[in-house]
Amino acid sequence: MEILVKAGQLLLSLSILVILHELGHFIPAKLFKTRVEKFYLFFDPWFSLFKKKVGDTEYGVGWLPLGGYVKISGMIDESMDTDQMKKEPQPWEFRSKPAWQRLIIMLGGVTVNVILAFVIYSFSLVIWGEKYLPSEKATYGIHCDSLALAAGFQEGDMIYSIDNKVVERFASESGALHPEVIERLILDDAKLVTVTRGGVMVDVPFTEEVKSQVLAKTKLFTPNIPFIIDGFSETSVMQSAGAEVGDKILKINNEDMSYAGDVMQYTPTLKGDTASVLVDRGGEEISFDVFLAEGVMGVQLRPFSTLYEFEKEQYNAISVIPAALTKTGVEIANYLKQFKLIKQSPESVGGFISIGNIFPSVWDWQRFWSLTAFLSIMLAVLNLLPIPALDGGHVVFLLYEVLTGRQPNEKVMEYAQTVGIILLLGLVIYANGNDIFKLLS
Repeated sequence: MEILVKAGQLLLSLSILVILHELGHFIPAKLFKTRVEKFYLFFDPWFSLFKKKVGDTEYGVGWLPLGGYVKISGMIDESMDTDQMKKEPQPWEFRSKPAWQRLIIMLGGVTVNVILAFVIYSFSLVIWGEKYLPSEKATYGIHCDSLALAAGFQEGDMIYSIDNKVVERFASESGALHPEVIERLILDDAKLVTVTRGGVMVDVPFTEEVKSQVLAKTKLFTPNIPFIIDGFSETSVMQSAGAEVGDKILKINNEDMSYAGDVMQYTPTLKGDTASVLVDRGGEEISFDVFLAEGVMGVQLRPFSTLYEFEKEQYNAISVIPAALTKTGVEIANYLKQFKLIKQSPESVGGFISIGNIFPSVWDWQRFWSLTAFLSIMLAVLNLLPIPALDGGHVVFLLYEVLTGRQPNEKVMEYAQTVGIILLLGLVIYANGNDIFKLLS
């Protein structure tokens, strides 16, 4: 069921993005009286799921959900329809229009993607605001994995600053590190993290080796919480032993279990054994023995969002404009910074499975729109890359024409388009191959 929910969100998000991106090309083409032969959601090699011709344009839905396209008359595009280009140019064709009009048509899709991200961020900030956990209120600090411990962090450290810039927003309501922390650690090439440990400031070097391992693992540390029982499974051994909702686990077999991460790491090692569990119940310490036949206690952890006092920044119709513009600009800049990470960690490049996995396993509209805005920015940036077959490739040829006053040779454009398509197919195969390899490994 989780897979269906994630796939449904991915499909809806991509459909919205593709339709609006192609509208960005379609509308200026129509305004400049350029004939659009096809407008398709998804690709339609050999056959389409639906099609209907209205005027000069065939509207349809393809069966291959890898994107979409508009086919504009008199243009060398991914359809590689060169027969039309051998005929005399017609007034309604793309090649007959002034270079500045063709440039606007080609930049239309990217422009719509950026505007869409801004609109989504605007509505999201007005409707939901922005909740975050201030660093000074993250009283339980961080939970470290083995990489973080090896790097010099310790359980319960409180992040104070990164490269001497104070971290003000520590975590999101979901329990993940706040995006600003990730951005400053990875995208801004952090060198030093200062933590508060037992009331003392400690500097932890953030080396290139640690950074490369973080890129491969995607996690270093997470916000810490205590293990407070919020519910039981039907076969819970803890409930049978006398545990109650609200109990806070303190120790297991006299081992300190101050944090939920400790409990979740330790209990699987006790499979088939009896464990002595000490809990705090309203200030009273209670101990009981449980037999962990399967290495699980059958309890639900109290949600992160209920354990801390979050701050919320709310916006109105006026204040949201600069906030959404700033957020859009920051997300574009951050995505551009991610290109340098590909060289450091090429295995981090992912395809549709990776994209689908960023969506939550339950339908969450706030998260859906946030991710759709991010994907819209991703689509805009990728489409502006100067690769033939992408919008950016066409823009390069058009800029050449604007600057020199000469149209590029059509044969050169055809060959470039072929090379571009091969490059894109190779990238798609590589990215999705990475996904499959990660699933199998």
